[in-house]
Amino acid sequence: MKGKINAAYVGKWVFIGSLVGVIAGVGAIILYNLINVFGILILTRITGITLPRTYGPTTYVLSLTLFQRLLIPISTVLGGLLSGFIVYRFAPEAEGHGTDAAIDAFHNKGGRIRRRIPVVKTVASAITIGSGGSAGREGPTAQIAAGFGSFVADAFGMDDHDRRIAMAAGIGAGIGSIFLAPLGGAILSTEILYRKDFEVEALIPSIIASFV
Repeated sequence: MKGKINAAYVGKWVFIGSLVGVIAGVGAIILYNLINVFGILILTRITGITLPRTYGPTTYVLSLTLFQRLLIPISTVLGGLLSGFIVYRFAPEAEGHGTDAAIDAFHNKGGRIRRRIPVVKTVASAITIGSGGSAGREGPTAQIAAGFGSFVADAFGMDDHDRRIAMAAGIGAGIGSIFLAPLGGAILSTEILYRKDFEVEALIPSIIASFV
């Protein structure tokens, strides 16, 4: 009997972890590409500068005219205003770095994240980063992927305990996708939730989600 229960448990998390991994990975890819799109629409079209990439040419500030340089802060401010409007209009809890909000949802909300959060966070973060704002990809990706994990858990009627594990698996998959480091993402997702502890139960689902 015990073997059957264990098999059912493993099977559940192989399925859920794989599903969360696919969705979170696609979400991370969409964020990455949207950043490039808004970078072209805002930074490149307005100032002539291009965001650094692993391929293709990059235009540095020193090669710009004085007028183009003066347009950079204007572009950044406009991007920040648009991003802020989107967040406060549609999902105020999507403000900020993203990681703190995911941790708060894990500990204080049973892993519940509103379904609109991943969409709002994706668009707002892409605009902020694409317009030259001082922000990184890891925080937004963590909250976006955590939201997908919460969504999958709700879709299958999971309780708060399992929803939190699915959410942690989402964080691992998202971080692993953005940094191309699945094992690192899985480990990070289980330790970032605590200051001096480790979410052991989420490790295997996070590894499955990250490698998928």
